[in-house]
Amino acid sequence: MIKLSVAIITYNEENNIGRCLHSVQNIADEIVVVDSFSTDKTAQICQKMGAKVITHTFVGHIEQKNYALTQTNYDYVLSLDGDEELGPELIAEIKEIKQNSDIAHLADGYFFNRLTNYAGHWVRYCGWYPDRKLRLFNKHKGQWSGVNPHDIIRMDVNASINYISKDILHYSYASISAHVAQTNKFTSIAAKAAFANGVRSNIFKIITRPFFKFIRDYFLKLGILDGRYGLIICSINSLSALLKYAKIFELQLNKKID
Repeated sequence: MIKLSVAIITYNEENNIGRCLHSVQNIADEIVVVDSFSTDKTAQICQKMGAKVITHTFVGHIEQKNYALTQTNYDYVLSLDGDEELGPELIAEIKEIKQNSDIAHLADGYFFNRLTNYAGHWVRYCGWYPDRKLRLFNKHKGQWSGVNPHDIIRMDVNASINYISKDILHYSYASISAHVAQTNKFTSIAAKAAFANGVRSNIFKIITRPFFKFIRDYFLKLGILDGRYGLIICSINSLSALLKYAKIFELQLNKKID
């Protein structure tokens, strides 16, 4: 049987973290929580539920998650966010993976689906499902990468990867206001990262990217089937594209002024 570390990064997740920890308690050989100095009861809840809590200054989602990997003791790591939990069918699948005594048949990484709850509604369209995420992997064969705040696990080119069609449950936004606020925050991070990587914007992109984003998510990705929440999600997705390219354009103008 392989040993499994669970790595979670948190900041002010007192409303979610208990659910997350409960879902992994029967499969984890250790639970490591890297907390960015939460001001609520996140750390106390984690300690009470038996997790090892490490405080570490947040410098980016990718950097924080890679730091969490360095704090784990076992080769295989299940990485979760504080607002996620494992669905019961996925728990059963991971138990089977752990009990596999034939190491040669273990994959280096495993993809799962992620099903998102939006203000009480489970979102199955809008481009939000199945939203495949690689979250269980051999930390010596991969690490967190991508462009903040959109982090992904990038595996070595020779790594073996399997897909298990069971769900991680993601409790994203309790309200529309929370979604809008997070969109404003994340587009600022994304715009700065994109600008640093050479991405540039213009009036044409600011006008067209939101329009095509809405058409894709609402019609081509069937957001219309998610009812009123589908319309709201796709509209805010469109707003996200507008804000990102407008903020990149603002960075260009400020650089010229400087």
